[in-house]
Amino acid sequence: MDASFPLPVFTGDAPLYQQLYRHIAGAIQSGALFPGEKLPSKRRMCALAGVSMSTVETAYSLLAAEGYVLAKPRSGYVCAHLLPPIPAAPPPVDVPPPPEPSRWAYDCSTSAVDTSAFPFSSWARITKEAVYENPGLLQRGHPQGDQPLRAALAGLLAQYRGVRCSPEQVVVGAGADYLLSLLLQLLPEQRAVALEDPGYPAAYAAAALHGRQALPIPVDGEGMNPDALECSGAGLAYVTPSHQFPLGVTMPAGRRSRLLHWAASQPGRFLIEDDYDSEFRYASRPIPALQGLDRAGRVVYMGTFSRSIAPAIRVAYMILPPPLLERYRRTFSHGACTVSRFEQESLRRFIAQGLYGRHLRRTGNLYRKKCALFTGALSAIPGASVSGAGAGLHFLLTLPRYSEGELVERAACQSIRVHPLSRYCHAVPPIPSTVVLGFAGLSEEELGQAAERLGRAWK
Repeated sequence: MDASFPLPVFTGDAPLYQQLYRHIAGAIQSGALFPGEKLPSKRRMCALAGVSMSTVETAYSLLAAEGYVLAKPRSGYVCAHLLPPIPAAPPPVDVPPPPEPSRWAYDCSTSAVDTSAFPFSSWARITKEAVYENPGLLQRGHPQGDQPLRAALAGLLAQYRGVRCSPEQVVVGAGADYLLSLLLQLLPEQRAVALEDPGYPAAYAAAALHGRQALPIPVDGEGMNPDALECSGAGLAYVTPSHQFPLGVTMPAGRRSRLLHWAASQPGRFLIEDDYDSEFRYASRPIPALQGLDRAGRVVYMGTFSRSIAPAIRVAYMILPPPLLERYRRTFSHGACTVSRFEQESLRRFIAQGLYGRHLRRTGNLYRKKCALFTGALSAIPGASVSGAGAGLHFLLTLPRYSEGELVERAACQSIRVHPLSRYCHAVPPIPSTVVLGFAGLSEEELGQAAERLGRAWK
């Protein structure tokens, strides 16, 4: 046995017991040591490897604890039976290259925010308070999110958005996309989902992920077309009525009432209202949520703090009508909330202490100023027209003398990233010669510089 035993070679800074353990485990995994083969005694291993008894005992104990060897009374240690290693799969032929770092001098992203407006000192203070004053937050919380935060959200939404709900109807989760996925799991009978066209790409991706048929419904100047929705055969519709993405239109009261009647006209129909950036309106007061008009319990209201605070604050929420709330509790009551309880408590304090309202006023004024600066500069380009700039963090620009592709390409030559409207279209043709531009993530100085470059690119 001793002559055939593969002796270890000790190198590096790792402890000797660890190197010996890894050597023997590797020999057993590779088949160099066979099942049932006896290891040298501890004393003999000390002599063979030139190590101390404590090193050998520790290594053998680790091997036994992990099942690589079996301790036989009055016989020592023998190798356990392991199946032969599975051959490594061949690498894929076409390995995608790693993503390149951003090459854009100016990125007109629709999802970015102004990080300079983040309330760093206030957030640091309330986070510290949440950690030191609430050791109970280390325990498991409620699956829907902690009740104090849900109560704060219900009060906030009633005040700012006219949402009618109790804290029991609020479900907190890590991001709007996650909650949309959760909602689709609650509605397995809805095999067809009506989605705005043009519309939010993540909603189409969620429908495909859950094996649903995505039905693109055209959007006109008042939002999702109710006649096309009625003809689609869908029982579930996803809408952004306060500030349609990406066209930026606001759904008027008449159109909202038609969608509510559509939902209430048949059992099992529901509307998903995504109120993704309703906090920012520049030409009028915020429009009350569609959910506040719902008396039949057919609207699921969804919102997030990704736009109003920061994308990294992965806190979103949905308001479930009573029938879906009962179904949620039957299906998901065993799980845990996907948002840290410390982050929940920090957000609750941020709301309860009036810091969120103050932050909204500050960022609202900031984004209003940025929007006016950027749209004013771009409107000076001969032939250019801007739409959808009355709310939110993006708008459309149309310049008929160039095609959509030419607008994007000419902007890219100036190291400016803009999005073609066709990126968000599925069955309907995009408005010709139109691109989507976000402005929140750029400083006022950068917006001026970007507008100057775009003026040169699109002259």
